[in-house]
Amino acid sequence: MRGKRYKEAKKSIDPKKSYSLAEALDMIKNGPKEKFDAGVEIHIKLGIDPKKGEQLVRGTLVLPHGIGKTKKIAAFVEPALEKEAKEAGAEIVGGEELIKEIKASEKTNFEIAVATPSMMPKLAQIAKILGPKGLMPNPKTETVNPNIKKIIGELKKGKINFKNDDTGNIHQLLGKVSYDKEKLLANLTMFVEAVKKAKPAAAKGVYIQTAVVCTTMGPAIKIGV
Repeated sequence: MRGKRYKEAKKSIDPKKSYSLAEALDMIKNGPKEKFDAGVEIHIKLGIDPKKGEQLVRGTLVLPHGIGKTKKIAAFVEPALEKEAKEAGAEIVGGEELIKEIKASEKTNFEIAVATPSMMPKLAQIAKILGPKGLMPNPKTETVNPNIKKIIGELKKGKINFKNDDTGNIHQLLGKVSYDKEKLLANLTMFVEAVKKAKPAAAKGVYIQTAVVCTTMGPAIKIGV
């Protein structure tokens, strides 16, 4: 059963129409409000075969206005860099001792992990714990770098990693309903362009098949991209 706010918001949406980015955001900003500061999300259906490695879509970018949520960061670094990592904003910092703790407990209380290149061989001990949770640092997601201050700083400013799921779709939080429309539009525009640039050479046919924006609990608004 859908709530009253959802039904009220859906009344103003033409399911056959593709709205511009600005129009869709106007509808979100002027529509029924939730009792909390809801997130604004984009969902994109891609014309790729997610079972083929050469067609996978992934990328990183720093959104100009962040997403309104800061993830808890764990930094795996050498002792000489621990102070720098803490000052940069990492909530959990450590090296071999931290790895031993995670190996023994098999528990993680962070949302993203970063590491220096020299720590990666040591992290192999807990790869089976971090990997399935999507927490293993990876050069492809720019979470492995000798400049630990730089990568932590970018994440705190709103850097995001995106990739398609098993069904060939991409889902991404782009901000909060409380954001000014101009900020949401800047984030949305930059993200769409990043997805377009990430098109695999092996992908054939229509790349972006459909795209919608919505609030966390609101109806989908189809957009033309």
